[in-house]
Amino acid sequence: MKRLILVTSFLLPLLVWSQSSVSLSGYIRDNESGETLISAAVSIPELKQGTFTNDFGYFSLSLPMREDSIEVVFSYSGYVKESRMILPDQDRVIEINMGYQSLDEVVISANSVSEQVNSSQMSVERVSMREAKALPAFLGEVDIIKTLQLKPGVSTGSEGSSGIFVRGGSADQNLVLLDNTVLYNPNHLFGFFSTFNSDAVKDVQLYKGGFPAQYGGRLSSVIDVKMNEGNRRKFSGAGGLGLISSRLTLEGPIVKDKASFVVSGRRTYADIITSAVNRANEDNPDFFQIPDYFFYDLNAKVNYELGPNDQLFLSGYFGRDRFLFEDDDFNFNFDWGNTNGTLRWNHLFNQNLFMNVSAFYTDYEYIIKNQFDIFSFELGSQITDWGGRTDFTWTPNNSHTVKFGASGIYHTFNVGRLNAGASDSTFSFGAGDTYFGTELGAYISDDWEVNDKLTLNFGVRLSGFAGDSTFYSNIEPRFASKLSITKNASLKFSYARMAQYLHLVANSGTSLPTDVWYPSTRGVQPQLSDQVALGVTIGLGENYLFSNEIYYKWLHNQIDFRDGANLFVNDDLESEFVFGEGWAYGNEFYIEKTQGKLTGWIGYTLAWSWRRFDGTWRTGEFIEEDAINDGERLHPRNDTRHTINIVGIYKINERLSASAAWTYLSGTLTTPPLGFLWNLGPDFLTGSGNDFPVGTPVYGDRNSLRVPAYHRLDLGFVIKFAPRWGESDIIISAYNAYNRRNVYFLLFDRDNDTGRNTAEQVSLFPIIPSITYNFKF
Repeated sequence: MKRLILVTSFLLPLLVWSQSSVSLSGYIRDNESGETLISAAVSIPELKQGTFTNDFGYFSLSLPMREDSIEVVFSYSGYVKESRMILPDQDRVIEINMGYQSLDEVVISANSVSEQVNSSQMSVERVSMREAKALPAFLGEVDIIKTLQLKPGVSTGSEGSSGIFVRGGSADQNLVLLDNTVLYNPNHLFGFFSTFNSDAVKDVQLYKGGFPAQYGGRLSSVIDVKMNEGNRRKFSGAGGLGLISSRLTLEGPIVKDKASFVVSGRRTYADIITSAVNRANEDNPDFFQIPDYFFYDLNAKVNYELGPNDQLFLSGYFGRDRFLFEDDDFNFNFDWGNTNGTLRWNHLFNQNLFMNVSAFYTDYEYIIKNQFDIFSFELGSQITDWGGRTDFTWTPNNSHTVKFGASGIYHTFNVGRLNAGASDSTFSFGAGDTYFGTELGAYISDDWEVNDKLTLNFGVRLSGFAGDSTFYSNIEPRFASKLSITKNASLKFSYARMAQYLHLVANSGTSLPTDVWYPSTRGVQPQLSDQVALGVTIGLGENYLFSNEIYYKWLHNQIDFRDGANLFVNDDLESEFVFGEGWAYGNEFYIEKTQGKLTGWIGYTLAWSWRRFDGTWRTGEFIEEDAINDGERLHPRNDTRHTINIVGIYKINERLSASAAWTYLSGTLTTPPLGFLWNLGPDFLTGSGNDFPVGTPVYGDRNSLRVPAYHRLDLGFVIKFAPRWGESDIIISAYNAYNRRNVYFLLFDRDNDTGRNTAEQVSLFPIIPSITYNFKF
């Protein structure tokens, strides 16, 4: 009897709760295409409760059971707000279709001001495709990564690059995901364009800190890109013709409101022009052949609704860059690119438990083929992943949203493959290593709304890496909080530990196709970071958002190369590594106007980044000779003290809008030579010949010279048309409008007349006008 009373007393509150509340769940979609809307807000004003849709447009709320209806409001920035009167007398599943706001105003923010103030998530940037397409485009190519470069805490690697460095981190510390699958080199044209075709992208989120527990594997940022699912209601298309490339996207229903597809392709055509020029001059002995270069990418996705509780997605990406030079005596072929695919299954167990299961494949490879006379060589590197993950979202009530899941990835690394020889078989040789590794992860987190002022998000991620007869594991705690100071202001704090088991072997400050991914081994420990951030977010009315964040990041087991390292076809790369520590800190100021005829933002970042390498342990011995700068702390090349971005978009009338973006960055760092050692040669010394002295540079401390500051202004104009068959526009833009000659790199030499060492600035891009024609039907 006592046991019965005890069990009854425990179950009775749950029974009463289940009988006194009902569940409201469903999907929120775009009214025209049927695309689900990510992070759309669902609120109940009377109860002061609400939630957001997940990555698949699904939401779930608990309502108190009652006999009269209650108002539920659905909102998403840029869309007309919807409200429904719901009678909470039983569990209900609904679908909400939302339409765009009037075109009298420009809306660029992915979330409304109030949503950003009330969210517990901090250090995150969302980019809408409206925003990206409204900004000036480099050579007419809309690039979401270049849009992210205009946000606080993000700096660029070099002139025109689509690479990013976040809060003092390096290029390999950014996790780039496309539909939950890693892209290892998300760049085209040696880093000048990203691999993301804007017509195929649905949603982009950049996490700079306060990382949710479901993300892991990198230290500095997560760029999570979601592809469009395809129009479920009608066949449609979009595309564009630019100066260097063209693109086309087709989408439509396979079964109306049940299954859809989207296919999107893009290709440059500079090689067509250069090939024509080469053919026209093939009989000219003084003409030097122009190399051919082009890139292309293809995105495809199919989704099918198996039933009211199940949906299947299949998506893929394939992209390649090709650089080709051929003549009678010399052939050079450089080919690199990504291939990936994802199969996902969404299942709804009940209104409160949602599951997403993914299986994925990704491959990145570069190959350099060279032939001169009878000699040929082939050099390449490759990383291939097979993996899967399962993610659950459980909402037991309106106060808690629990996420948990697990993942596993099997890596194969082909490092520095080399095959060389002669066609007459007189000699041949090869080099390279193959490594294997398994990366594991499991996580759980809870977003807990304690009351109407305080929200806590706490979680933990368990990660591990097995390979090279060793196993590493780490516990990665995550914590975030939001305290509402007033209705329009909140104070936020976050802490996150991250572990990174893969490392990029690179000797340049920017990400190049020839960089090699290298696993953690017995001699190479995983990198770790700890980051804290404190910020305030204030809504100034309904149209203005102000935020200010300060952060501090500790970096452990950082990797660099010792002085004089040999990186070319080295079967023992680990002998060239030096390990150390780092730290970064800064302040990010941001103010944004989200709606109206004039929209835009001002961002300012004041930041410092440091590294220290005082030697390294190798084979049980500490080698001080491998210390960099005598073990003193130094700034990494991408250390940028001041970064300012001013962006404005103005809607002149229904057909015409203008945009401008001004960027300022403190100059990056470089290592200048202290002088030159000159080999004069015997003929030069005796005066009996024409030997010219050959100078070998002698370098001092690394990154001891800061180049001149970088700044430029980009302008854009959009002219819209209304043809009978759909929509079209022309985008006219000017990159570097006032023709600033920014430093791409410095070339050091000796002035023979004065005998002094000199530095010559090499610039890359002058003012570049472009025009692009876009259409939609």
